[in-house]
Amino acid sequence: MTRAGEGRVPHVVIVGGGFVGIYAARALRRAPVHITLIDRKNHHLFQPMLYQVATAGLNPADITAPIRSIVRRQRNVEVVLGEVTAIDTAGRAVELADGTRLPYDYALIGTGARHSYFGHEGWEALAPGLKSLEDALEIRRRVLTAFERAEREPDPVRRHAHLTFVIVGGGPTGVEMAGAVAEIRSYALRRDFRHIDPRDATVLLLEGGPRILPAYPESLSAEAKRELRARGVDVRTETFVTDIQPGAVQAAGWTIPTNTVIWAAGNVASPLLQTLCTPLDRQGRAIVQRDCSIPGHPEVFVLGDAAAFEQEGAALPGICPVAIQMGQYAARAIRSDLASRPREPFRYWDKGQLAVIGRGQAVADIGRLHFGGFVAWLLWIFIHIFFLIGFRNRVIVLLEWAWAYATYQRGARLITEPWRPAAPPDPKAPCPDPSPLPPTGHVPHRS
Repeated sequence: MTRAGEGRVPHVVIVGGGFVGIYAARALRRAPVHITLIDRKNHHLFQPMLYQVATAGLNPADITAPIRSIVRRQRNVEVVLGEVTAIDTAGRAVELADGTRLPYDYALIGTGARHSYFGHEGWEALAPGLKSLEDALEIRRRVLTAFERAEREPDPVRRHAHLTFVIVGGGPTGVEMAGAVAEIRSYALRRDFRHIDPRDATVLLLEGGPRILPAYPESLSAEAKRELRARGVDVRTETFVTDIQPGAVQAAGWTIPTNTVIWAAGNVASPLLQTLCTPLDRQGRAIVQRDCSIPGHPEVFVLGDAAAFEQEGAALPGICPVAIQMGQYAARAIRSDLASRPREPFRYWDKGQLAVIGRGQAVADIGRLHFGGFVAWLLWIFIHIFFLIGFRNRVIVLLEWAWAYATYQRGARLITEPWRPAAPPDPKAPCPDPSPLPPTGHVPHRS
């Protein structure tokens, strides 16, 4: 148990403005503590809907909310925009990239995870993952640009490579991405081109294991596979990717010509956890105790995707319900300390999981109920809208989805490039010869 000094309000430092950080801060709104919430981005991101941004279904602002706006009415919270570089557990301080040290009485670490390439870090430039808005916008750019390049490509072999989309990883993210790309191909872009038929595009989903959605019951995995294939997705299981090169993917001895690869095959925890000097698992997550703290430091909680927590012999998955419940639990543990009560051990209440396959189709694993179809899809919609932060976001997303369902259209089909400063004009460059003027009285034709 940790207690602040006499006459001083305990300082709680929360690292990360994701589900852990936001829900922990909210749960401490009436606690006698001062909270500093640190994130290197100024917004909270609803990650389960990132694939909707990546496939032009939603705009970035639809699934984000400024962190300061979320906690602006909470008087005991201060927001810091900055990047944490180390946690000094011996000195009880958080170190920022600008040299600032913030002392803490409690530290809540919710730094999330990034995609893992299993030692092939060079693949990231060729096969972006999906963990941030920047990732989603890059994938959207690559997918839409592939159709544009195919439209202008006269060579059928090169055109086929442009129109081949490979998604690596058959978990929920991979399944959702494959279904969404197939939907764009079959509906949203069907009549937009003159020299190609977008429906000729190939969507490949590669999974190294024996089935997709391995965390779901086998019946739902089989149903998801059937539905994806009905939408024209080529699902290949037991197909390990061995190499990714510009223009091709090597998998199970098979060479796939493609210019668009999307990675959804693995996660690795933030390297910040290495500064805790505590045992980590193979994914770099901190191995935590029953109260989500690290050994020897009950004042340091590691939560969400950053925590390796076992319950009933199995590690908890890196999904938002786990992060939400852990953030709320850490707040309760702090309140118990301040009231001189013992901490109750954390226990995750599994409310089930959902994965959307495509328009009007999803699968649901809720307790003893395992079902798919339109009802599961509606349930997925309303649960995700419920967890969105902000009334505006909920209304806009609901309207966007209703419009997309009625019209088969996706309204965020923008191809954006990373900003680069324009090169200044060369003042010594010669001016081109002026075009000859037309004869007097001649009016140029305008088409």
